[in-house]
Amino acid sequence: MGTVSELCASSFQAFMCPSVRPAAPAVPDDLTPEEKQELENIRRRKQELLEDIKRLKDEIAEVTNEIENLGSTEERKNMQRNKQVAMGRKKFNMDPKKGIQFLIENDLLKNTWEDIAQFLYKGEGLNKTAIGDYLGERDEFNIEVLHAFVELHEFTDLNLVQALRQFLWSFRLPGEAQKIDRMMEAFAQRYCQCNPGVFQSTDTCYVLSFAIIMLNTSLHNPNVKDKPSAERFIAMNRGINDGGDLPEDLLLNLYESIKNEPFKIPEDDGNDLTHTFFNPDREGWLLKLGGRVKTWKRRWFILTDNCLYYFEYTTDKEPRGIIPLENLSIREVEDSKKPNCFELFIPDNKDQVIKACKTEADGRVVEGNHTFYRISAPTVEEKDEWINSIKAAISRDPFYEMLAARKKKVSSIKRQ
Repeated sequence: MGTVSELCASSFQAFMCPSVRPAAPAVPDDLTPEEKQELENIRRRKQELLEDIKRLKDEIAEVTNEIENLGSTEERKNMQRNKQVAMGRKKFNMDPKKGIQFLIENDLLKNTWEDIAQFLYKGEGLNKTAIGDYLGERDEFNIEVLHAFVELHEFTDLNLVQALRQFLWSFRLPGEAQKIDRMMEAFAQRYCQCNPGVFQSTDTCYVLSFAIIMLNTSLHNPNVKDKPSAERFIAMNRGINDGGDLPEDLLLNLYESIKNEPFKIPEDDGNDLTHTFFNPDREGWLLKLGGRVKTWKRRWFILTDNCLYYFEYTTDKEPRGIIPLENLSIREVEDSKKPNCFELFIPDNKDQVIKACKTEADGRVVEGNHTFYRISAPTVEEKDEWINSIKAAISRDPFYEMLAARKKKVSSIKRQ
């Protein structure tokens, strides 16, 4: 037998340690009705509490299970999302428009200028040539993305060379002149917005930016033999500040910065030569007569840096052939098979092979075997324009010619 207090203690122990189930003590015979009722109430409350504990344990187990399942579901969702993002980046690198469309359709990217610009600006896993191609497109939406992209750059208190270094590192300039114009105009607007008062107008910044880019080419491209001096660089930029001159100290500092450190071109792969052709004198489709095998083949020609490059396709990253124009002459010729022809040749040495190179089908780079290059243009007008452009590249300073063309363009815009 036990007292009421002993029975209560036993019940409490069973409550605290429900796994331990001691035998219920017998109820004493000498309990009063009130004590019996109290004991019954204690046992009933104990049973209720044990049932509550069991329900609580079941609920905890259920919640824990849900949390675990939720965690694994979220993990699976994140893994799936990461796979889709990686796929979207690969698609973008192969075809920028299709890559962006894939990311939007899978809710990985919002269809807004700002969201796409942020994606391109971060550039994680993106090919910088593909970024440049997308930003340079003339569609209205792409142009808005370009401006949003440029707005993400902070140029405050940077000189123009420093700002250009930052800007040109975030993507690779495409090869088409119209794309480059749009991108550099957007850059000039942003630079002047961040640095009010440095230039009289965005046109000044635009022209000087091109002058700096061409200075970089002239100073650091081995194909350019006549390196411009600081004095010539200053002279070439006279009058571009809305008719006035920029401070010589400013121009001298820009010149020295480029001379001491060329622009770093983002490298997506070691064979991408796109940056060589970002500001050509002229480009277009022409027919070229073969060297050993006299067949006509359609090639995409680019004239830049005193060289004539030709490609099989406009999307090729490497030229099929390179023709340095140094010591060459050009003339119109008649051909019985093709109209609008002209030739590149070595004056007074008609049997001498022109120093040039080409890429064979197996990838080997070999010397060319042309004593002359005969080329056919689609029209008389294009023939005359090509001849004039090549003559200028042979006989004049390409840096001067390029800069003069940019100044002329800006002047014509002002007159409109």
